[in-house]
Amino acid sequence: MDGAGHPALLMVDSISGLGSLDLQFDAWGIDVCVSGSQKGLMLPPGLSFNAVSERALEANERAGLQRSYWDWRDMLGPNASGYFPYTPGTNLLFGLIEAIAMLEEEGLEAVFARHARHGAATRAAIRAMGLDILCAQQGQESGVLTAVVMPEGHSADAFRKAALDAFDISFGNGLSKVADRVFRIGHLGDFNDLMLTATLAGVEMSLARAAVPHSPGGVQAAMERLTSG
Repeated sequence: MDGAGHPALLMVDSISGLGSLDLQFDAWGIDVCVSGSQKGLMLPPGLSFNAVSERALEANERAGLQRSYWDWRDMLGPNASGYFPYTPGTNLLFGLIEAIAMLEEEGLEAVFARHARHGAATRAAIRAMGLDILCAQQGQESGVLTAVVMPEGHSADAFRKAALDAFDISFGNGLSKVADRVFRIGHLGDFNDLMLTATLAGVEMSLARAAVPHSPGGVQAAMERLTSG
């Protein structure tokens, strides 16, 4: 965009990435970044965050479209004095203070490395099971979740129901074009090696329960990846 001299704004969806993966707003020339409280920040849903560049604020001033939700002016004024223009999610804000303290205690570099490690272990497990991972560019998969492609002729939603009924474990569903074709494994936030291996054991047992073709040994592959550093 910069090389082409194009005036478009760079907008980033970091709903799951914030607090989980490296994000450099200024250095990467981002104009608007949107995130939420319910992923890497380890809180219930209810808080949304916008980071906005000076360039985006100038575009906001010039825009002629009537709007409220994306108009930052109501927020900018009270924010300067530490107030919120509407009813704040007070309890969530107290939780946010603790979540940030947890991230700072671990250290952001360690947090990012942990997510990358858990993502790699999850992918190793899924591939050892003989299943495919949904990613347009293999090798650039997310460290916060893994979307697993179901074998042809098998329903992801039926698999998810079997997992929930048999083992009380809930996997994310596929959305839009991949609805009922994939299930999602989340490995982000306050998450450790034991939680991951238990989750992957749930995947493997649920595949067997739902009679989905797969190879055994996925959990072992993840454990080997985790114990190798």
